[in-house]
Amino acid sequence: MADVWDIIQIGWRDLVDILLVSILFYQVYRMMRGTRAVPMFVGMMLLFFVYIVVQLLELTLVSTIFREFTTVWAVAIVILFQPELRRFLIQMGNSPIFSRLFQIRATGTYEILADAARDLSKRQYGGLFVLVREVGLKSIQETGVRLSSELTKETLVTIFFPRTPLHDGAVLISGSIIQSAKCLLPLSTNPELDVTMGTRHRAAIGVTEESDAIVLVVSEESGAISIAQDGRLQTVEDPEMLADLLEERMKQRTS
Repeated sequence: MADVWDIIQIGWRDLVDILLVSILFYQVYRMMRGTRAVPMFVGMMLLFFVYIVVQLLELTLVSTIFREFTTVWAVAIVILFQPELRRFLIQMGNSPIFSRLFQIRATGTYEILADAARDLSKRQYGGLFVLVREVGLKSIQETGVRLSSELTKETLVTIFFPRTPLHDGAVLISGSIIQSAKCLLPLSTNPELDVTMGTRHRAAIGVTEESDAIVLVVSEESGAISIAQDGRLQTVEDPEMLADLLEERMKQRTS
């Protein structure tokens, strides 16, 4: 038994290495879960573990064959998982840690939101955009339909087109990724709110009472654009300044 441990020799650095690789694989699997890339990912992982076993058993010929195909595998991974890798890198860049460390602003994110809100306002389509900040909204995300799609004006306007299956509810947006659509939000029970206020606006206020999210609301009746934050609702007087206003609100520290 001692001979086996002498061969393996696992130190604390090896344990940290294994832990980090396990976390990385788990995050990649979470990102790919529910997509057509899962079977390919599982196949790649099987090959990876076979390679580890081959190295441990010191099978020289098989190890040589695996090493010769290393470059081919790298190219194959980029080709096969191009959409998933792109989404993974976008999510990393939009994570709170990297955004704060490098002061990253997702290019065009606020302009896209502002353009979509103005478009919905002109058409008088109702809209409800929940911008996730530090407090996670997983419980709300699970009430909707998972999208994990890139944020575009066309996608947002299409979602809230009255005849689409996803228009009734809110979209959850994290950075430049639309996480889910048709999400159910908690309604505010604040007795001081105007009794004529609609469900969409009460939902916007409700979720900001329970989290640090910022919510962009477009009224279906009047086309007015409002921003909800910290349980308060403010009408945007100048829609052309909406992008700058959103950026300013998102950079504010949570209370």
